[in-house]
Parts: sequence; structure tokens; C-alpha cells
Amino acid sequence: MTAQTPPTPPFRDPQLPFAKRINDLLSRLTLDEKVGLLHQFGPAVERLGVAAFRTGQEALHGVAWMGPATVFPQAVGLGATWNPELVRRVGEAVSREARAMRARDERVGLNVWAPTVNLLRHPLWGRNEEGYAEDPKLTSAIATAYTRGLRGDHPVYWRTAPVLKHWLAHNNETDRDTTSSSVRPRVLHEYDLRAFRDTVEAGAVAGVMPAYNLVNGRPNHVSPHLRGQLRTWTDQELLVCSDAGAPSNLVDSEHYFDTHEEATAAALRAGVDSFTDHGTDGSRIVARVEGALEQGLLTEADVDTAVRRQLSVRFRLGEFDPGADPYAGERAFDTPEHRALAQEAAEQAVVLLKNDGLLPLAPGARIAVVGPLADECKLDWYSGALLHRSTPLEGIHERFGPARVEFAEGVDRVLLRTAAGAFLHVPPAPEAPGAARGAEGALDPALVAGRTDLPPLATDAAGTELALVDWGGGVLTLRAPDGRYLSVAEDGYVRASADQPGGWIVQETFRLEPHGDGHLLRHLGTGRHVQVAADGVKVAEEDPEVFGLVVVERGEDAVARAAARADVVVVVAGNDPHINGRETEDRTTLRLPAQQELLLRAARAANPATVLALVSAYPYAVDPAELPAVLWTAHGGQAAGTALARVLAGDVSPAGRLPQTWYADDADLPDLLDYDVIGGRQTYLYFEGVPLFPFGHGLSYAAFSYGALTARADAAAVRVSFTVTNTGDVTADEVAQLYARAVRAPVPRPRRELVAHRRVTLAPGETAELSFDVPPSAFAFWDVAAGRWRVEPGPYELLAGASSEDVRLRTTVVLDGEPALPRPVLERGLDAADFDEQSGTEIVDRSRTAGDAVTPVGGKDGELLFRRCDFGGGLSEVTVEVSGEGTVELSLDGGPALAALSPGSPTAGPYAYVTLTAPVAAPVDGVHDVRLGLRGPLRLARVGFSG
Repeated sequence: MTAQTPPTPPFRDPQLPFAKRINDLLSRLTLDEKVGLLHQFGPAVERLGVAAFRTGQEALHGVAWMGPATVFPQAVGLGATWNPELVRRVGEAVSREARAMRARDERVGLNVWAPTVNLLRHPLWGRNEEGYAEDPKLTSAIATAYTRGLRGDHPVYWRTAPVLKHWLAHNNETDRDTTSSSVRPRVLHEYDLRAFRDTVEAGAVAGVMPAYNLVNGRPNHVSPHLRGQLRTWTDQELLVCSDAGAPSNLVDSEHYFDTHEEATAAALRAGVDSFTDHGTDGSRIVARVEGALEQGLLTEADVDTAVRRQLSVRFRLGEFDPGADPYAGERAFDTPEHRALAQEAAEQAVVLLKNDGLLPLAPGARIAVVGPLADECKLDWYSGALLHRSTPLEGIHERFGPARVEFAEGVDRVLLRTAAGAFLHVPPAPEAPGAARGAEGALDPALVAGRTDLPPLATDAAGTELALVDWGGGVLTLRAPDGRYLSVAEDGYVRASADQPGGWIVQETFRLEPHGDGHLLRHLGTGRHVQVAADGVKVAEEDPEVFGLVVVERGEDAVARAAARADVVVVVAGNDPHINGRETEDRTTLRLPAQQELLLRAARAANPATVLALVSAYPYAVDPAELPAVLWTAHGGQAAGTALARVLAGDVSPAGRLPQTWYADDADLPDLLDYDVIGGRQTYLYFEGVPLFPFGHGLSYAAFSYGALTARADAAAVRVSFTVTNTGDVTADEVAQLYARAVRAPVPRPRRELVAHRRVTLAPGETAELSFDVPPSAFAFWDVAAGRWRVEPGPYELLAGASSEDVRLRTTVVLDGEPALPRPVLERGLDAADFDEQSGTEIVDRSRTAGDAVTPVGGKDGELLFRRCDFGGGLSEVTVEVSGEGTVELSLDGGPALAALSPGSPTAGPYAYVTLTAPVAAPVDGVHDVRLGLRGPLRLARVGFSG
């Protein structure tokens, strides 16, 4: 007899719908196999021919952490282009490279964790570089474009599967796994959820990643909004991947649950489908899930739901249809097209903040290029390794000719003298001299922090002159003459072994601490002081060396000399993305580092024709008054220097626009943990001060006029059109921006809000007519009284122009809508978090699984105000649901207290609510403002009224 070929299982049949195939595969998996798939590194199921799978491949602005790849501008730089079509092409290039890299290295994943859609609410956030904008409309437009590029355009199969980060209201790194963002319903819906929602509804998102922080007292990894909001926005299966280590945080740092079994079960039921915890070791997550199943905290159906979502992504990626996957043969990597796109993106990201006519530079100008970032092409935590690089100095050399360019880094050159009179000495590296940089300027990959085969620092009579760079806040790096940074390896010895500062814990930063007549040198990565020992220089807990600091040359002196010999000075200042503002570390000030301010003053004093080129991951507060020209660009990836030089030369007219407000002073900023953009008057939407540079600002080498604004409203949209004309003498891009403002708002509304924009290229004298269909939803706000979106009827002003403050045209349309009605409190009562105004309170979790309550900050006193509450024919008593201890006082219209309710003794815990009822002291009817005073450490969940 001839052996028969076993039938093809339905999950392998490409003719069947994915849903049937997933159900078939799910039915064939054992419970143990399904539980194993819940970890980030899901093992293979060999008996079914199912391969191992990992969630998570960082791809924020290029494929990261997997070696060389095309490096595009940072996300905030992509946001500064205001160009969704460009960003879509960047996403497409990144996904092509991910596929090409996976073809030769299976560790490269296709479930990409990008983009970051957290809004840039606060410019001191350490991860500012990862977001696109402070505005939800612009953020969602750029994020949607990037996800479409990552997804690909095939109707069935996806090139990569993008996961949005980080759900939800995450803008602080300090204590990020234990701090809670107090987010009132209007801010939640109108601001934080909105960027996620618009991007998900566009249809190219595979999932989201919850953030480390808590929102309203509840960790994001058990957020009810995953189910109540996210999964209602699309009919596709969305994969929720935990952030690294966050499942364990639920017990270990947040103490939200008593056991890991409880925590894992709660996260899975809330909607987390893949657990990123304990690196590649899935055994602990598996044990926790198995324990939760044994304890009845989970059912197999809960596990099936999560695994089904994972399999949905894997099927869409073509894993089970290698013959039909249109992207299986993708090999586009470091192509000429990708290199050109990296340069185009870097050019479009440059923002001209000020120009008194100094730019573009004259072709024959003698240029001094100075500053600590002038000859740097900095990477960040989410970059790939550079295949090519271009620093500002290299770009200007190439564009203007090296004979016309002089360079001064502007850092102090120092010797460190020991108490015995010797000096720190850097032994030569085993590499040949000049080998630190290879072809096309790429750094030698052998110079890696953590190496222990290089000799540690020693001492001798002459010493080695070190470049000391002060990055602000007393944080220093020290660099040997051949470019090697001083670093500390695991054995504790100090070596010159790093090509750049970097790593999860940066080992290349130090601090000089005054001590007697000298200084102690503290290594920030270990917290220990540097010690000079017989076997070499190391860090240790005891016997620190007291160093004398000998300044061989001051950086400002070198800058002044170079500036005095030049026709124009370009000062390149900014940040290193691994220092003073990065993941795990927020900034403390908007100011430039003091050493960089000193260099800028020295250059300006020596030569008034000084251009400040800021290369940074975030805004700075700089005084542009005495500077004829100021530019800003994010760290622009591999083509950053070329792009900046082409803008300086006038080969490209700058057209980047600020994606967030640049404030003039730290005093303009709210507290980093104040997430109430409405009450705190934050971002361009609500800020009432005078910004240094407003949202949407950016100048050009051309000039543009606006005209012929028309607007008409119908049931489907507000249809707006206007013209833009290039009145200058060079071809240039203009970013036309359309804002809206409610003229008569019953609640605080934005001063103006971006509703549409378009970047257009216009030749001299050319006119473009721009048309926009603005949906009615763009004019809506979240009505806390009704618990839904509502458009207030009445006039709305439309403002067209070149920035949020540079308005050229205005008109008004009148919209129908739903008039506001008083709150029917006798029928519905009041949820405490649905206040109109508050002072001294924060929102906390009503229970571990759902709902909000309100408590006074610090357990002291707070006030809640609910406007226009309708008591109908009469109110006789009030009821409150509270926990804790303290008193709730009720008053109307600013009058005396009509009722006071207190549990008398503390309740059994924060979630042990009691219902209290009290009569009101005087008859009440009609419509009134209700004020509730919260006295003491209590939680108020709800208020009821009866006649």
C-alpha cells in the first residue's frame, strides 16, 4: 500500500478566512502550549510546525538595536516636517529594511514597537524625542502616516505590524512606574485618547503598548480603557504588548496586587496579550499564569482570547503563508533611495526660528563652525548603528570647501592631577592610530563601552590632556585625544573604551565635586568615586582620589579665536540624547548648559554674524535678541550634517515647523506631573503667556501671502478653502495651517486648535488653492454632564496662517449642534470625576478594575464644582459614596454648607465604600452650581440627590 499524505490542516489553507484558520490552530494547541505563547518570546510548537515568535522590534526612526540600518531623524524631527506623506515613505523604508534584515537574521522581529504617540505636553519630559507633537491632530496625522508605511499597502498581508506606544497619559520619567497621572474626563477624551483613537481608526495599527505609569491611581497594564475605549475603535484584533518588566511592577514596585498570580490574571483580563518580562525567560510568566488558572483567577477562555490576538498578527504577517506573502522576498536595505530619503527627511525637519537676513550664507564666506555638537552625529536609545554619517562640520566642509571652514569644538582641555603630583594618563589603544573611524566616518565597532581587554587609566608625570564637556547640571564626559570616551566596565576600572556615551545605564558620565583644595571625581553610572590604585584607576567605595583640575585651554578662548577670523560663525549647540534628558531621566530646566551659553556669548562677542544651530531632542529657552539667525533641528540621523549645510547654503529653503511650544522660561511650565492641560493652561491650546516661539512656527527664505478664504458648513463637514502664493524669489515649501476656535463656549475651550494643515511646494509667483473638509467632530468637546461628545451650537472662528500665532485670514461659520442642558442630577446623580472645575484634588481609582473617584491631594482639603445642576421641583436629601475618613460638604452657588456627610470612622480600605445620606438644611429647587468640599483623606465616588 502507498502511504497517503496527511490532509493539510485548515490553519494552513490560504483560501480560508483568517478567522477560521486561527480558530483551527487554536483548537489544536494544548493549554500548556497556549500559556507558553503569552510570553514575549513564545516557543515553537514543533508538532504543528509552528515557529517560535517574539513580539517587539524597536523601529522608532529606523530599525534599532539590531546593528547597522538606515537612521532617519528622531521622531520629534519627523513631526517637525509636518509632512505625513514623507513620513509614510520613511515608515515604508523602515519596514522594508526590517524585512531585509530578518531575511539574514531571524532575531529581527516584524512586530514593531513604533510609533510613540504620547503627546509632547511637557518639554522637560526625558523622552520628548520619541513623540511627534504636543497637538493630538498633528500627532495622529504623522503617526497614521508612519503606521501606513510600516504596514504596507497589500490588502491582506502586512509588511510589519506596528504597535503604538505608550498607553496612556505618559509624560514623566521620574518615578515613572509609581506615579499616577490625574486625568479628568475632558482631558482623557479630548487630548490623551485622541491621538491613539485617530491613528487606530485609520486601520494600520496592530496594537498598543501600555505605559509604566498609573492613570487615576490605576496601572495602565490593568486599564479598563483597553476594553472600554481601544477595542471599540476597530473591528480588527489588536495585540496589547506589555512594556518591559511592567507585569512584575504591578506587585514589586506599585504594590497594586499582593501576588503575581493576581496581577498577571488582572492584566490578562484587562487586555494584555503578550507579557514582556524577565528577558527571554518565559518560565516565570508561565508559572504565574498556571498559578492563576489553578486558583480560578483565569479561565482557559481568557488565555484563548489573548492567544487569538497574537495569532491574528502572525497570520497577517504572512507567517503561515510563505508562498503568498508578498513581502517574503524583500531585500531593500541601505539603498540609494533610502539614503536620499534620510537626507530629504533631515532637510524637511530643519526649522528656521529667526533670520535677520544673515541666512542663507554667502557662497564665499569664511565660516567658523564651533561647539560641542559641531562634529558629532549623535544617536539615541532607539537608533540603529550608523551605516553612513554626516556631522555639521562634515556637511559644511563638503558644501563650502574645507579651505573656507575653521573648527573649534569649544570644550575645555584639562589635566587631572593626583594628590601625589602625577597626572591621569590614558594608555594607547591597541588599534593603530587613526583607526577609531573607518570608512565614511563610521566609528570602529571595536570601541565599545564595557571592554576589559584595554588597559585601564594610569598616572605618569606628563599626563594625558582630556576634553571635558559639561552637559549641564554638573554632568561631564571626558574624552582622550584620539576620541575615546572614558568609561567604566563591570570590573570597575576606568578605561578609554567608548566611541560615544550610551547604554541603558550610561557609563561615560562623571561629576567633579569640590573637596578641599581639589575635586572628587564621581562616576555617575556606579555612583562611586574614582580611585587611583597601584593596579590602575578604578571606581571604589573608599579612598577616593582628590584631583587638581588643570585647565590647559578654555573652550571659549578657542571659540573666540576662530570666530574672530571668520566672516560668519555657526555655533552648534544642544544635547547628547543619552545625557540629561532621555528614557528614565527627565530634564530639570529649559536652559542651555552653562558651558554652551558661555561659548555662544564668546562667539557673539568676537563676531556679531553668529548663527545658533540647535541640534536637540527638545526645546530650549534661549535669548535670540542679539542673534541674527537661529535654527533648530532634532538629531537628524545619518544625513543630519548634509541637511543642515544645504539649508545654511540656501540649496534648500527651510520649511520645518515647531511641533510644540517653545517657552521663554522655566516659570512658564506647569509641574511635570500636572496632566490637566485644561486647568493648567498647558500647550498652545490653552497657554495664555507669550511663548519664545509658538507651536507651528518656522520661517522660510521665501515669503508667502494668503487670500480668498471661504468657508461653508453642511451636515457632513465645514468646507474651507484659501489660497497661498509664493511672493519670494526662490522655490520653497510653505506649511499652511488651519485652526478653529469656539467663539462662545460654555466651558473652557482651546484658544485655537489645529484642524487641518498641508505642506506645499511653490515656485516664485505660484499660487495654490488649498481645500479642506473639516468634520463636525473637530468642533466637538467631551461634555462631562452628558458623558459624550457634543458640538455646541453657535459661531466658530476659522483661522488660516503660518503658525498658531501667525494668523493671516479669519472667517466665522455658525454650526448647528446640541444646546447644553442642565445636569438632571435628581435622575442621574453626579460621578465625582465629572467635575467642571476643581482645586486641591486628584482623581484615583474607584476600584482595582474600573471607575474613578476623587480625593484631596495629600489627604487635606479639596473642592469640586459642578455647574448648572437641575434639582427640578425640590431637593430634600443628598447621598454620597465614600471610603476612608473625612467629611463631604455640600453647598450651592457659593453659599453656606447645606449638608455635611462623614463616615464617622475610617472604612476598611480605599475600596470599601459606604453610602451616607443626610437631609439638606434648606429647600432647594431649580438650577444651581454644586460645590463639594472634601475634607480629609477620603475618596468620593458618587453623589446622589433625591426630592
